[in-house]
Amino acid sequence: MALRGSRPVIGLTTYLEQAQTGVWDVQAAFLPKVYFEAVNKAGGIAVLLPPQPVDAETASAVLDGLDGLIITGGKDVDPARYGQEAHAQTDEPRPDRDAWEDALLTAAIERELPFLGICRGAQLLNVARGGTLHQHLPEIVGSDRYNLGEGNFADNEVAVEGGLVRDIVGDSVVGKSYHHQAIDELGDGLVVTARSDDGTVQAVELQGVPFGVAVQWHPEQDDDDIRLFAGLVEAARTYRG
Repeated sequence: MALRGSRPVIGLTTYLEQAQTGVWDVQAAFLPKVYFEAVNKAGGIAVLLPPQPVDAETASAVLDGLDGLIITGGKDVDPARYGQEAHAQTDEPRPDRDAWEDALLTAAIERELPFLGICRGAQLLNVARGGTLHQHLPEIVGSDRYNLGEGNFADNEVAVEGGLVRDIVGDSVVGKSYHHQAIDELGDGLVVTARSDDGTVQAVELQGVPFGVAVQWHPEQDDDDIRLFAGLVEAARTYRG
């Protein structure tokens, strides 16, 4: 663990996307400001972690400089990672990001570094632990209630069943949803701690670590509720010691 001041350092994974600025049209690391603003509001220092070639040594070196980790939202996890063929609605795979985040998450779990998964982050955690995903949720629940499209987040009531999520947000929360996939078969060591009324898994936690939480909704989209980020930052402060 690194020795720093009073504000924990939180790493956030980023997207690799084509981006335009001025005369430039290039691939760039990208993350919406709302993610790292939430970390800042919660008392943490945000550090962005772009996809890059990775091995166990690289992942360990990155985590040496962090007190906490957030696996952010984004494109679908490659179905090949959980032994399935791609559904017609599944995104083109991003193997560089999948490998990067899997390595960071695996190393974080090994050293019990506090982490928070958000949307894709929850799905990546489940796959990294040997679980599977529903590749197109409308075929399961019969509607597009979790993905309105066009960048519009849907409000869905989440019933919290226990764990750290209940300690942090209470018995229920309105989740900002933007996803068409969800957790199916649960990965090793994970326990479901929140669902929506149709049974869709909305939060999981990893047993045996001080703070290993992942939610299917997007808490960064609610300016007035930074409780999950505050919970992570507090756990990161404790981890740093």
